[in-house]
Amino acid sequence: MPTHVSDEILDRFRKVTSATAYSAVWRLAPPDGQEWFASANYQLCLMRGVKAYTPGKALVGRAQTLRFVPARPDLLKITRRGGDSPEYRAMGKCGPNDVLVVEAHTFDEYSCIVGNMKARQLWHNKAQGLITDGAIRDLQMIADDYDLVVFAKNRSPAGNLPFLESFEEDRPINVGGVLVMPGDVMVADDDGVVVVPADRAEEVIDWIEEQEEAEEFVIGLIDEEQVPPGTYYPISEETKERFRDWKASKGE
Repeated sequence: MPTHVSDEILDRFRKVTSATAYSAVWRLAPPDGQEWFASANYQLCLMRGVKAYTPGKALVGRAQTLRFVPARPDLLKITRRGGDSPEYRAMGKCGPNDVLVVEAHTFDEYSCIVGNMKARQLWHNKAQGLITDGAIRDLQMIADDYDLVVFAKNRSPAGNLPFLESFEEDRPINVGGVLVMPGDVMVADDDGVVVVPADRAEEVIDWIEEQEEAEEFVIGLIDEEQVPPGTYYPISEETKERFRDWKASKGE
């Protein structure tokens, strides 16, 4: 069973940027006793080619996954099941703290994975938004009328056929070159989209919150001593211990 990230932890992530989330995930060590996994690290956490189409709006939520594959007539006999089609099953799993994350990487950058009619289900379910390495259309309605936050590769007036067809939901997917597991935490803003593994989410947000406090402490040192930022940044473990001692002296 995948780790369920609580709403309380998601609320903590809403206070941070994608840049800070990237730094935290990038530094994750292999799980205890699994150091031999070091070559398969967590540095592939930033999606490539996926950008904000609702600038100024951040997006945080649990991933509900959907995968598109190249379309073919015999495939449509399997996938076209009306409201029980894979895309609607995926959107049906999205709730108030969920994000629809769609794999659609294709040589055709103009094939859309969703428009206003399909996205209406996300609006009904009060989902946070959607992320895809494919194209979207009807952006104004999706963003303004449905108030969904959108990250995508492109905009286009086209539909998904003849190139793409939704195939399966609730499975691991590859979006923008990053593995996304169902339930992973998505942290996205104008700088980009970062994937936080669900089973490390609490560890990541704990590190972020301490790091942000330590950065404020370091800013104070830089300003007080009038030294170049490189004197204290990036923050060394020695400086972080100095911060912890300072915090303890204040009774925090």
